[in-house]
Amino acid sequence: QVQLVESGGGLVQPGGSTRLSCAASGSTGRIYVMGWYRQANGNQREVVATITKGGVTNYSDSVKGRFTISRDNAKNTVYLQMNSLKPEDTSVYYCRHLGGGNDYWGQGTQVTVSS
Repeated sequence: QVQLVESGGGLVQPGGSTRLSCAASGSTGRIYVMGWYRQANGNQREVVATITKGGVTNYSDSVKGRFTISRDNAKNTVYLQMNSLKPEDTSVYYCRHLGGGNDYWGQGTQVTVSS
């Protein structure tokens, strides 16, 4: 089992920045892909960014150039640096870990972009 604990987020002004963290504990040895997803009220959960154990990244078009995903394998932590935030980035952000046939999700953290 893997436990994921997210932190960061909160209220941010448009154009501002914030960083999300997701710390994993437990049996993390088989985790291969980590990712950030988001779900706004009434919408489907969508992928924001993913990163493999080897560091290969992918981003949704809506965040490309503004968000950066990174990981610290020694700390079993994945980060999402969010810059140039827009009101439409307002959502609950979820961390997801995949590997060894398992699929783990964090509890979600709210990011609200508003003046």
